Order: sequence, then C-alpha cells, then structure tokens
Amino acid sequence: MSGAQSLFQRIKPCGPVVDAAAAGRAHASLAEAAQAGGWEATLEAAWPALAPVFAASPYLAGLALRWPDRLRRVLEDDPGRRLEALLAAGAALEARAGETEALRDGLRQLKAEVHLLTALADLGGVWNVDAVTGALTRFADVAVRAALAGAAAQEVARGRLLTPDAGERGPVPGLFILALGKHGAHELNYSSDIDISVFYDPERLPLAAGAEAGEAAVRVTQGLAALLHERTGEGYVFRVDLRLRPDPSSTPAAVSVPAALEYYETVGQNWERAAFIKARAVAGDALEAAAFLGEMQAFIWRRHLDFAAIADIHAIKRQIHVHKVDDRLSAPGANLKLGHGGIREIEFYVQTQQLILGGRDRSLRSPRTVDALEALAAAGHVAADTTAELTAAYAELRGLEHRVQMLADEQTHRLPEADADRKRVAALAGARSLKAFDMGVEKLLRRVNARYGELFPEEESLSSSFGSLVFTGVEDDPDTLETLAAMGFSNPRQVMETIRAWHHGHIGATRTERGRELFTRLAPRLLEALQASGAPDAAFLRFGDFFSGLTSGVQLQSMFLAQPKLFQLVVEILAFAPQLARTLARGHRRHARPRLLRRPGRRRPGGPGARGGRGHGRDGL
Repeated sequence: MSGAQSLFQRIKPCGPVVDAAAAGRAHASLAEAAQAGGWEATLEAAWPALAPVFAASPYLAGLALRWPDRLRRVLEDDPGRRLEALLAAGAALEARAGETEALRDGLRQLKAEVHLLTALADLGGVWNVDAVTGALTRFADVAVRAALAGAAAQEVARGRLLTPDAGERGPVPGLFILALGKHGAHELNYSSDIDISVFYDPERLPLAAGAEAGEAAVRVTQGLAALLHERTGEGYVFRVDLRLRPDPSSTPAAVSVPAALEYYETVGQNWERAAFIKARAVAGDALEAAAFLGEMQAFIWRRHLDFAAIADIHAIKRQIHVHKVDDRLSAPGANLKLGHGGIREIEFYVQTQQLILGGRDRSLRSPRTVDALEALAAAGHVAADTTAELTAAYAELRGLEHRVQMLADEQTHRLPEADADRKRVAALAGARSLKAFDMGVEKLLRRVNARYGELFPEEESLSSSFGSLVFTGVEDDPDTLETLAAMGFSNPRQVMETIRAWHHGHIGATRTERGRELFTRLAPRLLEALQASGAPDAAFLRFGDFFSGLTSGVQLQSMFLAQPKLFQLVVEILAFAPQLARTLARGHRRHARPRLLRRPGRRRPGGPGARGGRGHGRDGL
C-alpha cells in the first residue's frame, strides 16, 4: 500500500491518564511480552497514546493484555491494511462452515482484534466517525455471512436441508437477511447489537424430504443468531436483534416473503417505513433480496400523502416531550441515544422529512443520517446553519456514545452518573477536566434539542405534561416508562406493550389505517384521563376490555377526540363503576378473526390492490 504507515507512528494521546496505577500495571505486563517478542521499541513509541486508553478502559486493556501479539499486529500495520486482512480472514471462515467450533471461535477472535484496532484508530485520532462505523459495519456483514453459512451447514448435516449449488442464491436459496438500523446504514455502534430481519420464499428453500419451509427457516435463523451471540471463552461476536421483522410479538423468527408483503400492505406503520429507509441485503439469496426490496419501495416511499397521513408522520416527533432549553439537560446519566438532545432527535428530524418528501424526490432517500441531512439542505428544506450544527452534533454524539461503550463493551448509551466513571469517558473524549466535559455535553444536548423543537412547532402535542409518550418501534422508550410511572401506573411496561399492540392493529378499533391514525392522537389523551381518574390501573384494564371489543373504532375515537369532556366521563365510569364497565364491554364485544398475515398471496405493498395508500399506521422509530 503506497504511503502506508504503521498505526503506532500515527496515534496521539486522546486525553489525560485518569488511573496511573492501572496504566502502570498494563505497561509492566505488556513490556514483558514485548521483550519476549522483540517489539519493545514499538510499545514504547506507542505508550504515550496507549496509557490514557488502558487507564480509562478496562475492556480495551483486557484485550491487549490477553493477546499481546494481537496488539503488536495492530500497532505495527497500517490500520486500513490491517482491517482488510481481518475482513478477508472472516470471509475465509465461510469455507469452514461445517466446522462449528472453528467458525465460532474464529469469529470471536477476529471481533476482538477489530475492536482493538478500531478503538485505537479512533481514540488516537487516525479514523473519524465515518471510518469507525464503516469498519464495524463491514465486519458485521462478514460475520453475518459466515454465521449464515455455518447455520446452513448445521441443517444440512441434520438432514433438513439439501446442499445447494454455490452462486448468488447463497447457502440457503430462497432465504435472505436484511440489515436495518445503523447496521443497514453503515453507521454501526462500537458495542451495538445488530438489527437483522430474515425472510424466505417457501417455494425456493432446498428442503430435504419431509422438512417444512417455515420450521427450516426458523432453525437456520436460530442457528445463525447462536453462532453470533452465544458467549464462550472467547467472548461473543454480536448481540442479534430480530425484532424489526413484521409484528415480532406474533410472528416467528423468520418470516415468509408473501406474509411479510401482506403485513406491510395492510398494517405496516410509519416507524417501519422509516426503518426500511436503512434496509439493505447483507447475506443469503441476493436475487430474492433484490426482488423483495424492489417490491417494498412503494411501501417506503409514498408519492401521494393526504393530510392525515402527513400528520401521522409528524407524530414521530410530537410524542417526544420537548423541553424548553433549560438546566434539566445535564451530563450525569444523560442518554446520548434516546434522551433529550440525543441521537434519536437528529434521526427523527431527518427521517420524518424523508418520509414526507422522499416519495417525490429520490435525492432525499439516503439511508445515512448525515447524507440525508445534506440532501435536505441541498433541496432547500433545511437551512444551511441547521445542517452544519446537526451534522457536527451527530458526529460528536456518536463519538461520545462509542467512548461510553468502550469502557466495558456494554450496550449502553448513558453517560455514567458517578463522577469517577464519567471522568473515564471524559479522558477518552479528550477533555482535560470533568467540569469542562460536562459543560460541553450539556451545551451539545441543548443545541440539538432546540433544533428539534423547531420541527413542526405549531402542531398539537402528542406527549404529556408528565413527559414523553413514545410507543413506536420494538424497544420500550425509557422516558415513556418514567412518564407512565409518574402518571401512577404500577406496571408501565405492560401498559406500553398493550398500547403498542393496539398500534399494530391487533384489535378491531385500530385495524384500519384511519383507526390507527386516530389512536395516535387519542392515546396521550387516554393516558391523561386515566391518570386524572385517580385509579389508572383499574381504569386502563377496563378501558382495554371495552376498546378491544370494538369491531371498528373510527367513529367512536373521532367522537372522543371531538368531545374530550365526554371521553373523560367515560374513563371515570370505567374506573369507578365496574358493573357498568362490564356492561359497556359486553355491548361492544365481537369475536373478529385476526387479519394479520392471513392471506398466502404476494402483493406489492402500496401498489395495485392496496386501498387508499394504506400502511401509514404508527410512527416513529
């Protein structure tokens, strides 16, 4: 490689040494290994940059101390060239797919070196955020492909699958894997799980005699996940999150293509449209994946949106309680991803506008947050100063997020509450004092939160006076759990799970797109009314019994929204008149057959056969 330079010649100290004793112990142990291996000069040249890292991060120090030769390879090679070698080694593991232990251990060993390389290149000022997230994403791609090959080989050995011919259709023809979230957008975190969804065409799977397509696909998926996330003596590779598939509470780990397309056509939600902006094929049958993503374009990008659909997309933002810029945005315990002024607010700022405008303007469809923000600015939708400020803030927040995760390889997005632990993050971020670090973080969060508050400022709030009420996606929003607890609910997670199911169209009242759009507006008013009743738990249970018994909820929800005093009265009756509540529930009870994933036929989401541009259900990420 022309102009290549070893990492140890390029890295610089990231910050002060916060634990001199820990750094001294690491140096003594590594010096002994370096002397035995003849690389003392490399270690001493690099030590001024390594000392702050190993003093602050027990995880990175542990990687170096356990495998000194790995540290040597990382330091003495050009970082770009070393990354390519590690990726090539990962790809070569596919040829050993039938050797389960070798594949499992090989991936874990490569992951450790990729983490050490990436962290030192990042903290040493050699790689920027894009280079870091790109390296982590490329390794994740390699790992998923190798794990799929290993899982397929296991099923062939068990006599459930036939050995396929090599080619574009991968180790299991008909089955493919999509990467979503930050993995799909090449923006993967330092210590993140990977969001993947597994789909299959039941007509193409190479099934052995007597095997069933759905069961075989699920077994492959479970085998793949186990190869990646099970902890061994070598650690783990990635935590695998399969919950971005259609309606994960009601579907198996792998979903058939016809069932998936039926779901997105009928009850697909706006947060799922936003998720699919970042979707890309990462492993498996490339031809089937391309066909599926082609059919999904009409679901993701709508050329024609009515007022209700646009308002529902706006709700992605309006469910988050936006503080006025004040002293509540502080560094200790700040959630850099989901909190006020965090990464989510920048992503929502971009994606809500992409969903509304991207159907008519293909230039706005980039899966990468910063690229999409720049495209919105180029098209005149976002001011240049806002773009510059949010772009810089995004890079800074992602950098802080990585440094939090480097401490112990934990999937956390919160700055530590304890000063001593936050000093470690501050040192990795280059701050010379904790006070300066905290002040910088607080200013950063306020800047982002202020810009976020400028988006759709005149519309009805869908949060609560108690805080945010976000029921989108598959993860429980931490601020919403706090809001529900403050409102008096004894089991906030159960409340979230129930409301999320209603948003998914699991009941007659929300089975239509219009019903879900109305419920988006009604949900915060419902929770406020339940809280005001003084018996929120009992009232919620009785309202749920009543609401889930409706065969259609459009007229009733419209009336409740138009007559809030009547709605409050109904909630109070449900809370304090249990006999009358039961009578109301019985009067509306109907036993409707669930529609979700019922028809076997394949139809294009949002294309011919879709009625009224359905699929705009719930919102948010």
